[in-house]
Formats: sequence, C-alpha cells, structure tokens
Amino acid sequence: MNRGGPLKPGGKTPGKNQVKDQAMTGAQRIRVIRRLGGYMLRYKPLIAAILLLMLTSNILSLIGPTLSGAAIDAIEPGKGAVDFPSVFRYCALMLVFYIVSAVLSYVNATLMIRLSQRITKTMRREVFEHLTTLPVSYFDVNQTGEIISHISYDIDTVNASLSNDVIQICTSFITIVGSLIMMVKISPLLLLVFCITVPMSILFTRYKAKKVQPLFRRRSAMLGALNGYAEEMLSGQKTIKAYHRESVIVDRFDGHNNDAVNAYYEADYQGCMIGPSVNFINNLSLSLISMFGAMLYMFGRVTLGNVTAFIQYSRRFSGPINEMANIFAELQSACAAAERVFRLLDEPSEKSDIPDAKVLTDVRGAVNLDHVRFGYTEDRIIIGDLSLNVAPGKMIAIVGPTGAGKTTIINLLMRFYDPQSGTISVDGHNICEVTRDSLRAAYTMVLQETWLFGGTIFDNIAYGKEGATEEEVIAAAKAAKIHTFIESLPDGYQTVLSDDGTGISKGQKQLLTIARAMLADVSMLILDEATSNVDSRTEIQIQEAMVRLMQDRTCFVIAHRLSTIRNADCILVLSGGNVAEMGTHDELLQKEDGIYSKLFRAQFQN
Repeated sequence: MNRGGPLKPGGKTPGKNQVKDQAMTGAQRIRVIRRLGGYMLRYKPLIAAILLLMLTSNILSLIGPTLSGAAIDAIEPGKGAVDFPSVFRYCALMLVFYIVSAVLSYVNATLMIRLSQRITKTMRREVFEHLTTLPVSYFDVNQTGEIISHISYDIDTVNASLSNDVIQICTSFITIVGSLIMMVKISPLLLLVFCITVPMSILFTRYKAKKVQPLFRRRSAMLGALNGYAEEMLSGQKTIKAYHRESVIVDRFDGHNNDAVNAYYEADYQGCMIGPSVNFINNLSLSLISMFGAMLYMFGRVTLGNVTAFIQYSRRFSGPINEMANIFAELQSACAAAERVFRLLDEPSEKSDIPDAKVLTDVRGAVNLDHVRFGYTEDRIIIGDLSLNVAPGKMIAIVGPTGAGKTTIINLLMRFYDPQSGTISVDGHNICEVTRDSLRAAYTMVLQETWLFGGTIFDNIAYGKEGATEEEVIAAAKAAKIHTFIESLPDGYQTVLSDDGTGISKGQKQLLTIARAMLADVSMLILDEATSNVDSRTEIQIQEAMVRLMQDRTCFVIAHRLSTIRNADCILVLSGGNVAEMGTHDELLQKEDGIYSKLFRAQFQN
C-alpha cells in the first residue's frame, strides 16, 4: 500500500528541540550516564573482557615505577658498588611488564571500539525505529535537518566518547587508585602534598563544568538548526533561483553558520581552559614532591629509589587527573548529544490502539463523519462541524480555498490526527475503535507530494502490493500510461532510481505513484491533487485509467482543477472549516452566486 509520505497541515515551525542554555542538573546528567550504561550492559561478556584487560594492563604498568626504584636502590651512591645482576633483572622485568601492558592496552582499545560501534548501531536503529512510531504531528513541527542531526552528529559524538573517553576514564581511575596505594606504601608523608593540589583541581573543574555544560548543549542545538536550514534551502533550489533569492538565503545561511561557529568557539574556548589549568596544578604538586622528597632523603627517611618511584607514581596519579580534565569538554559534548538523542527517544509514540480494537476486514467503503470538530491546536480550529455520509463506491470531491480544511479531512480519515469531538466511522465501525494498521491498509493514496525511494522502478511500483508479480506491475504501469516510458529506458523496469526519483520529471514521478496505487487491492482511495504535476495532455490520457482505478472504490479526491471532478457523485465545497455547499457538478453550477460556481467560472471563463 502506498502511504506516499506524511500529510502536513502547513510549514514547519520550530520544534521542541530548541536551544536551551541552562545547564544540566546533576540528576539529569546521572540519568543520561545511566541510560548510556544500560546500552553498554547489553554486551556484558565484552564488557567483562574489556575490564579484565584494562585491570591487568594497568597493574602491570603500575609495577614499573617500583621496579625502577628497586634498580636505583641497587646502586649505592658514594660507594661505587653496583649490583648489576639486580639492576639488569629489574630492568628486564620492567621491559617485559611494559610490553605486555602495551599489548593488552591495544587489544583492549580494539574491543572498546567494537563495543562502541555496536552501541552506536543499536542506538541508531532504536532512534530510526522510534521515528517510525511517532505521530505525524511530530514531523509537522520539527525540521528534517534537525532530526537527521540526531541520527548522525549526536550519535557520532556519543560514539567518539564511548570509544575514546570512556576507556580513558576507566584507565585513569585504575591508575589513580593504584598509584595512590603505591604512594601510601612508599611515604604517607609525601602524600600530604596532594591534600592541597587535588582539591584545587576538583574545585576548579566543577566551577568550569557549570559554565561549559550549557555551551555544549547550545552548540549541538545550533548545529541542528544549521542542518535544518540547509536541508530546507537545498530542497527549494529551483524556487530560490526562479526568484533570484540566492544572495538572501546565503546571507541567512551566514547567520546560522556564524551562530554555529560562535557556539563552537565558546564551547571549545571554555572547555580547553580546563586542561592547561589542571596541568599547572599538577606540575605544582610535582615541584612540591621533589622538594619535600629531597628533604626526606637528606634526613634518611626515604631512599633515593623511593623518591624516584614516588615521583613516577605522582606523575601517574596527576597525569590521569589532567587527562580527565582535558577530555572533560568532550564528555560535556557527549552528554549534551546523548541528552538530545534520549529526548527524541522519549517523545511519545503514536497512541496505541485500544485493548480490544477491531481489525477491519472485507471493507466495503462506507464512511460516515458525524459532527466532527478538529484543530491542530485548541485555538486553531480548522474543522468546525462536519457531517457527511459516503456510500460504498462513491466518489467524493473536496474543493475550497487554501486553508479551508481539505487536507485536514484526509488527515482525520487516515487517523494521522484524532478529532476533538465527533466520530468518524468506516462500515459502521468507529475508527478510534479499530486498529490503525487495518484502517490505513484499507486506503491507498496518491498525493500531490510524490515519494519514491532509492531502488528499481519495479520495486517502487510493487511497493503498492506485497508479493506483486511482474505481470501485475506491468499491467498497473500500462493502466497509468507510464509503461511506454519505462520500456524506453535502457534497463526498463530494472532501472534504478536515486533517492526521491531524481533524474525523471515530476509528471513521470506522479505517474509512477499512480501505477503504485492501481496495484493496491483496497476498497478506498485518496487522491490529493494527484494530477497536479501532469501536463494537460498527459492528464487527459490518464483520465480513463483514473476512472478504472476508482471503479467500485470509495474515493476522496482533493482537487484544484475542477475539470477532474465533473463526474464526482458528490462535491463538498469547504469554507471556514464547514461544508458551505454540497451536490453534483451540475447542481452546484446552478447556484450562480455559489462558491463552486465562482471557482469554476474563474478557471474556465475569460
């Protein structure tokens, strides 16, 4: 069945994912981290292997400074006595430990990349799958470019953080704890230096966190706005060129681009200050340790090997703190990106069917609208009070000025939206009490906005009927008067169309979607200005085919070309959300001052 793409009430307006400059609270950050952890825990065996390799690699690496100190202590300063066997033994062990540690780190990094890729794949699939469950209203108010930025940029940012930053943080944590234990064993007194420098690092990092977090959220949002604007402008290139508005849209793009660049600069500028500042504090601690360590050595409280080992451990202790500060900005960006992704995943899906929803079967096509009232918002009522009875197999044409509610009626019939009051029924069944799948499967649609996907022409037509045979597809193409064109292509029905059918005319696209609709074996048909992209000659050629398509089907036809609805069983003329006039073509023309009569004369009389 052809869905043909979403029906929308109008242009897009800014969505929910707007720029939010306020910082994430601690609770919000914890929730984001927990949800990311939930993705990681889906791969417990891989996580266990990574943790084991990480722990083993760091322990082997942490033994190195102790062996280095022991090698130095094997040399007796001032006496000229050197225990060369011990020195060589310690050095050899140190070399072996470092080599094994490096190999394990490499394997661990490889596994972590594989884990992050699996998480990214899962997250992308969940986001895309969730998008298919969202109501049409979500896409009416959110730009396509912004939505795409969630799937691409935001998830890529999370992926980069998982593959690099997470493993770095875990490694740093193990190194910090291990170094602390070794320093306590060597000299608890020297450890007092960190009582000054570590709180300084923590307080400074927390202070900068409050400033940096909202900047990275703003950066992500600005990029989404830039993508949305670019997607909107690129899709309207012909219109832009026709009105010579290139310079205007470039200027507006510059505005969005400058906003994005400035947001990037502010976030990166504030973020990059953290690393050097923490590095200065760590170098200060190293200087203090060297000074006090030399004093303790002079008083015989520690050996020269102990001082050397302690300094190495202090660098291992301070280094990870500095590294964690350096990647702090990336973590802020990843948290902001993850929050945007989770916000999308938390968008409510289309309402579920009621527990005992019926499945429409053997649909005859009797449609009834009883005092239907609807507005996209409470203060924007489009349909005031609409009642209509449509017998099976009848053709109902819907005409009226722009904004009268023509497409809105289609939205309601397909249950893309539910009315505020009143009921709509099919074959006597309230559509709110039947499953959406069976309701929408009872219709086929040909919309003004054509939709073709990347694939062969055969696949695009066969999309209208699962398991369609070659003979059925060709028959549908012939009925839609597009078979001759398809046969003229080098690969015929196996010609591959690029996304959205780029490379063929709008009229040919429309004919392909009409062929798709002809293939579907359903009882009800919706035509939303289906011949708008077809020239007059082609339109005449397909009229006979359209008649065959509509035969024995309940048809709802939205038309601006009144010539296409002369034979309609009933024409609804909408005005102000209500049915202003109703009748056949001839009946409505008899009302000389009627809306339909005026529209007809405006189109066909000079």
